[in-house]
Amino acid sequence: MCIKPFVFALALLPVAAFAQNSPVGKWKTFDEETGKARSIVEVYEAKDGTFAGKVIETLYAADPVCDKCTGANKNKPIKGMTILWGLKKTGDAYSGGTVLKPSAGKTYKSKARLLEGGKKFEVSGCVSFICKQQMWTRES
Repeated sequence: MCIKPFVFALALLPVAAFAQNSPVGKWKTFDEETGKARSIVEVYEAKDGTFAGKVIETLYAADPVCDKCTGANKNKPIKGMTILWGLKKTGDAYSGGTVLKPSAGKTYKSKARLLEGGKKFEVSGCVSFICKQQMWTRES
């Protein structure tokens, strides 16, 4: 009986458990109107301790650009674009962030929370007290 694979698997358990209690990882996003998969966003912890997310793959078009964006993102590729930043952990949720909706070229105040044991990430974009939620599903 070889014990090395068993010990290695046990050593990975805390890492796997941490990943499910944190938004860090890859998430599939969906169009809120059609329900079709839109992109893969990698959420990471920024240097200042907040959480941010960058599009690492687009699933709806080969090389889309943010033609409705203004400023630095105007006509830039959506792949590689940071669309979520500044989220701070507050209790069991995340708040104080900003989310960019590339299809509209607009930014919104953002809050989020992990659901279903970290398998889903509910990201909200808010204007005043009106918020729209989008459910992201964990890819890794």
